[in-house]
Amino acid sequence: MRQSLVQAHLEVRAVAQSSSLVRWRCLAACVALAAVSVVQPGRIAAQEATAATGRVTGRVIDARSGVGLTDVALRVVGSNLGTMSGVDGRFTLASIPAGVVSIEARRLGYTAKTVTNINLTAGTAVEQHIALTSATVQLEAVSVTAALERGSVNEALDRQRAATGIVNAVTSEQIARSPDADAAQAVQRVSGVTVQDGRYVFVRGLGERYTTTSLNGARLPSPEPERKVVPLDLFPSGLLQTVTATKTFTPDLPGDFSGAQVDITTREFPATRQLSVSSTFGYNARAFGSLPLAAGVGGEQFAFAASSRGLPAVVRNAGDLTGTSQATKNEIIRSFRDVWQPSKGGGRPNGSLSASVGGNDALFGQRIGYLLSGTYSYAQEVRAGQVRSLARVGGAGDSEVEYNRFDGLTSRASALEGGLLNLSTMLGTATRLTFNNTYNRTSDNDARTEQGTYEDLSIPVNIQRLDYVERSIWSSQLASEHELGANHLDLAITASGVTRDQPDRSEFVQEIVRGASGATDRALWLNSTSEGAVRTFAALDEHSVEGRANYTRRFGSPAHALQLKFGGLARSTSRDADTRSYGISARALSEQQRAMTPDQLFDGALTAGDADILSVRSLAQGGSYSASDRLAAGYAMTELPIGSRLSLITGARVEKSDVEVDATNTLGEPSVAKRSFSDVLPAATLNIKASERMNVRLSASRTLARPEYRELAAIRTRDVIGGVDVRGNPDLIRTRIDNLDLRWEFYPDAGEIFSVGVFAKKFHDPIERVFRASNTNSLVTFVNADGASNVGVELELRKGLGFLSPSLAPLAVFSNVTAMRSSIQIAARDASTTRAERAMVGQAPYVVNAGLTYSRPGSEGSATLLFNRVGSRITEAGELPLPDVVEVARDVLDFSVRLPVSGRTSIRFDARNLFDAPYRLEQGSVVREAYRAGRVFQTGVVWRP
Repeated sequence: MRQSLVQAHLEVRAVAQSSSLVRWRCLAACVALAAVSVVQPGRIAAQEATAATGRVTGRVIDARSGVGLTDVALRVVGSNLGTMSGVDGRFTLASIPAGVVSIEARRLGYTAKTVTNINLTAGTAVEQHIALTSATVQLEAVSVTAALERGSVNEALDRQRAATGIVNAVTSEQIARSPDADAAQAVQRVSGVTVQDGRYVFVRGLGERYTTTSLNGARLPSPEPERKVVPLDLFPSGLLQTVTATKTFTPDLPGDFSGAQVDITTREFPATRQLSVSSTFGYNARAFGSLPLAAGVGGEQFAFAASSRGLPAVVRNAGDLTGTSQATKNEIIRSFRDVWQPSKGGGRPNGSLSASVGGNDALFGQRIGYLLSGTYSYAQEVRAGQVRSLARVGGAGDSEVEYNRFDGLTSRASALEGGLLNLSTMLGTATRLTFNNTYNRTSDNDARTEQGTYEDLSIPVNIQRLDYVERSIWSSQLASEHELGANHLDLAITASGVTRDQPDRSEFVQEIVRGASGATDRALWLNSTSEGAVRTFAALDEHSVEGRANYTRRFGSPAHALQLKFGGLARSTSRDADTRSYGISARALSEQQRAMTPDQLFDGALTAGDADILSVRSLAQGGSYSASDRLAAGYAMTELPIGSRLSLITGARVEKSDVEVDATNTLGEPSVAKRSFSDVLPAATLNIKASERMNVRLSASRTLARPEYRELAAIRTRDVIGGVDVRGNPDLIRTRIDNLDLRWEFYPDAGEIFSVGVFAKKFHDPIERVFRASNTNSLVTFVNADGASNVGVELELRKGLGFLSPSLAPLAVFSNVTAMRSSIQIAARDASTTRAERAMVGQAPYVVNAGLTYSRPGSEGSATLLFNRVGSRITEAGELPLPDVVEVARDVLDFSVRLPVSGRTSIRFDARNLFDAPYRLEQGSVVREAYRAGRVFQTGVVWRP
């Protein structure tokens, strides 16, 4: 029996090698022909399409581990057509006569399998994955239908079950059944994941510094000037294949995460040529009536307006305005765009449009997989009933009292557009090349009006703010995978970059003078302070280049191979951030002049020539810094099978980081911080396969978290009107974290899971944002606390309801619940005015995700109900004796329906934020911030020709 298998293996390999030789000869002939004539790019593909043949493509995987299997002999039953699976188990069987066919897969050490009833139409391709089971006692072949084999694999759970560590994923299929518009909304469906401000990811309740983000395996730079976190709302959901959260560390992963590494994988090309177009139309229930609207220069609705709103040259050349003449000051004031107030009008409807084309076609005899996709969306958000205030000590028993309270309304017009071009090809069966390119842009155009009492001056005021933020992110990655016999090598180089522009932000403050009985109140410009009319310009540009290499060497049988893996990574990152803020004031103005509208005050009449009426100066909330970050890492790890049920993954990673931050405040005072860290990060994971459906995982590791760039910059910045001063600390050191995880997983059936996990983390020298006493504004800085701890439990359930009744078979419930507890100890030497012991900032005590979905096999129709609740958590440590600032728990309910209306067209209906629960920040009895965002409804259509 074994000799016959070897003979069949060699015969199919010979067929594959012969086919490969013919293919390369055809490629050479095509190149020669191109030298004397023009080759129509689609001719070969068109010839294939007209022939009465088709293709079958897919992957062969190990049913136990999910790893792709190379050198599997695949043969079309009843013919001499065959091939060998190549890198990552991928294969293509070409020129198969159309009809119902069967494919046989054989490999030494595995039970042979025949997949039957594959319906192949002429000129098309069918994607068929095959899972092989290791042969332990006998080598009896098995036979399954194509439908059964295809239905036995659920991508998200397959990743989770086959992973080395503890992972959770959400796939394109799940995203398509939800109303999620971007990666931030999609990832919050993952167990233990929460999203703050609609874009920043927290995992297991830890702050964003403990979560890293990568795109197709490569680290992404951040477009945020104050942090290194990547806002995930930059990535449209239509471009996503999977969003995976890896929660345990193994040496082949970057060491600077403790909560999780979130990896965004862009869509792969389909097996056959596909074109799809989709569009949605909707509205926000609060975007009606008279709203404040921000005036633009053109291009804001496409996130291309920053260059037209940038810092005027005369302002840039003037520096910090020290010694500037009055004539130059007047010229600077005139150079600002004369728009300070929002207009009034109704909100626009929400909408989106996306299109993609992909396939796997022959070009000059070489098959190229490709996917070209683009998407655009526009959304109107309204924050109604908006409140912001501060708290101070006062009243009986030193309880907190509210001051500087402002009530208002914000409207936001957001644009999001993105595109990707992914290419892939196989060179023979042992090498796969991929070239992935992604580019995304987003803009938020805000208009805010608010009224309240500015108690520092004991006057009622009206504040009008206009704020436009534009961000972009791009990434290009060239990667290759090579099968070298039983060994595997993958290489990748990635270049990426981000920009963030906040040009021409304006604040205009008016004092409200109450009229006598029956008289109209008057709004007069607050001209006596430089914070009565402010213009701010901020820009950030960051670039990163990363190269990595991983080599895996296998020993023994494929089903129970000893694996040695080692590799390295090098990354170079540079960032430039610049914020400049200018305040306009006047020494003396008449009441009539103060009553002028801002477009009259600053239209040039009061700044002609060297008129000494208005003045402008640089404000303290400005400053700039540049950062360079060099990282080198190497690792070695082994996966050691212990019998047929246990495997031990252990090893260590060495990382060396060199960071330099050069900062300058608005007064020209420099600050330089240089930090160098070298760390050895060990890890060990024991995976126990208790049964074919049950896994137990135990993991212990050490990871780290490094200071963020802005935290090292010892410059002082401050927000306008009632803000707090923020100062960095160049003496910060990195945080080291000891991690322990235990998880039990049970997979009752395809697409089902029940798991229970516990985790514990011990933080050494955690970095914490603290308050310190100040004679003026509150001062926020950053210190290394003595220590912190975090413990929790996670439960996950995904189960079909068919076991209750056959009529309930299309229904499935899913839920993940995480309960956590943390504490942090601030050292007395740091003179913090916050509590010495409390929960970590950002730590939620629990996270609940739950849902109910309806879908039938073979149908594109589905309905999904999604629920999310995050427990109250500290967002800002309070200055003693004030309590901490807490984000109050809120319930979120979303609903989504997909209905096919024809073979080519389907429609969708989405409803988001159905409860419209208020967002609230509370500091004791004081509401620090609150608003309602409104319910969002949309409908759409998807067309596939």
